[in-house]
Amino acid sequence: MAHEKDSQDNQKAERLAAALRANLARRKAQARGRRAAGPDGADAPQTPASAGTVKPPLREPAIVPDDEPG
Repeated sequence: MAHEKDSQDNQKAERLAAALRANLARRKAQARGRRAAGPDGADAPQTPASAGTVKPPLREPAIVPDDEPG
């Protein structure tokens, strides 16, 4: 019975190691793809900062006392 438990633990550890290797390979491929896009970001999605537009700062809503309209 102890031998079965060790076997199951080993199989679980092997599956986990394989999943971690696959995840690392996937992340490396993503990083290579981002690097290949270049610093100008020609293939990168446009964000407000990279598109040259700047959002105005948010204004907080005015606090109006209960007895005043508004």
